[in-house]
Amino acid sequence: MAESENDIELQAAVFRRLISHLDSRKDVQNIELMNLAGFCRNCLSKWYVAAAEEAGRELDLEQARELVYGMPYGEWKDKFQTEATPEQKAAFEAGKS
Repeated sequence: MAESENDIELQAAVFRRLISHLDSRKDVQNIELMNLAGFCRNCLSKWYVAAAEEAGRELDLEQARELVYGMPYGEWKDKFQTEATPEQKAAFEAGKS
């Protein structure tokens, strides 16, 4: 089923809201997202790159990460990323299979 321009506008608005929500919840770590939802901010960044490629546009991973994280990825990691607990790491590994 072809998507209308209105559908695409709604999808874009929802995506912007998701990014804004994740930005407001910097306390939620990527590993927690991966363990609970099966995706994280890095996944969104990779999907952004893939969508750009499909559309014939150039966007590298670091540019996409900055769009998703709202700042350079290294800066976000330094400010907000904590070390994953052994339990989080074990849950992540268990979820891979």
